[in-house]
Amino acid sequence: MTDVITAEAASSPLEDQEVDALTIGRRIRQLRTAQQMTLETLASAIGRAPSQLSMVENGKREPKLTQLRAIARALGTTLDALLESEPLDERAELEIALERAMSGQTFRALGIAPFRIGKSVPDDALRALVALQGEIDRLRDERSATPEEARRANVALRRLMRRQDNYFPELEAEAGRLLQAVDHPGGPLTQRTASDIAAHLGFTLHYVADLPQTTRSVADLRNGRLYLSNRLTAKGDPRTAVLQALSSRILGHDEPTSYAQFLRQRVETNYLTGALLIPEAHAVPFLKDAKNDKAISIEDLRDAYSVSYETAAHRFTNLATVHLGIRVHFLKVHESGTITKAYENDDVNFPTDRLGSIEGQMCCRKWTSRVVFDVDDYFNPYYQYTDTGNGTYWCTARVQSSSEGAHSVSVGVRFDDTKWFLGRDTTNRGVSPHATEVCCRRAPADLESTWRGSSWPNVATPRTLLATLPTGAFPGVDTTDVYEFLQAHAPA
Repeated sequence: MTDVITAEAASSPLEDQEVDALTIGRRIRQLRTAQQMTLETLASAIGRAPSQLSMVENGKREPKLTQLRAIARALGTTLDALLESEPLDERAELEIALERAMSGQTFRALGIAPFRIGKSVPDDALRALVALQGEIDRLRDERSATPEEARRANVALRRLMRRQDNYFPELEAEAGRLLQAVDHPGGPLTQRTASDIAAHLGFTLHYVADLPQTTRSVADLRNGRLYLSNRLTAKGDPRTAVLQALSSRILGHDEPTSYAQFLRQRVETNYLTGALLIPEAHAVPFLKDAKNDKAISIEDLRDAYSVSYETAAHRFTNLATVHLGIRVHFLKVHESGTITKAYENDDVNFPTDRLGSIEGQMCCRKWTSRVVFDVDDYFNPYYQYTDTGNGTYWCTARVQSSSEGAHSVSVGVRFDDTKWFLGRDTTNRGVSPHATEVCCRRAPADLESTWRGSSWPNVATPRTLLATLPTGAFPGVDTTDVYEFLQAHAPA
């Protein structure tokens, strides 16, 4: 069972190779202008409107194969010539590089709006802009060199989870075999059943007062003893600690030799633990009944299996797409606004760094995951529709407390799937242009002009968050919060 997720990864390609529409478009334009052919002439030759051909040349629309063949014939060239990856000349290469930069995270984070690259823009200006963008990226890469391995591993693992719809059948099957071995009848997994699983695997449980503070449990493999803290029940679910410790042994995990392997093992361990606490064989009929009643609720799943809201939310993402046909996203956000966990397969636009890492980014203030912190009622779930640059999403969220501060846990779906959930009748609505604009990534202009250069925050961040924080002048600091605080406390 070692490296179950690695085995899943081997069965599917890392990324589908997509045709670079921008390069193809510029190659078409270069061939057309070299023949002194107007846009209208080529459009007429292929039976398309000039506006449609213009979108193809500008990389705004990916042409179909039949259309590319027609263009190739009209230009007197071959399809292979149009699909060459290299631009025809230096100017085209510079334009393509700048176009890509303007649509990337660096320009977006700096609040630089994309602009049209006209013929009048000198080549030297293009070279300077492309070089500047490259230097900014180089400096960011240099600053993030230490956590880069962790970020890349996180990104690769998240892509795999998205391709699998966060569902891993081998882990589900292993959970089913264990539960059958201890005659689990279904419903909530009791503490006694967790002990029975330990005994089935050859372990006895021992609760002690002096467990090392940096550990959740310690397994004595020689003597078959599993040590756990006797203070665990005061701060968490005792079943979870037992099952997580046993899961590593069930899956045959070896000592990790890289961060990627360590992260993969943690994900496998948490997945198997969730599959034991909320068994697939019983949870799927429960969720299907709720869907038929148009009453899916994370709270109901939590209560039915006596688990935490976060465990129920995670488990829902495992089962929702494969068994219910619902694409979802999940977020865990610290009260500081920092994203600490994330998953999506519904095309929601999470903020990312240049490497594609979500963890450590600041969550938009308009999203449910941030708004919920300002809601007085923490007992009932909070629901909200949010209009984004990528469609409307509905989310349900709760705030949970921990030794590291409050976190919100939220699950969301696209508007079309809202009909299956309780809370769809909410009147709470937000608008977030975070995916396409600077939005709240910068403080309001009036506050920034007043306080930028006149403030110096000293960051107070839980040390467990530091590994995920993005680099910057004040990592993890929301400058809007700082400026608003200064504005409120400034002497009259």
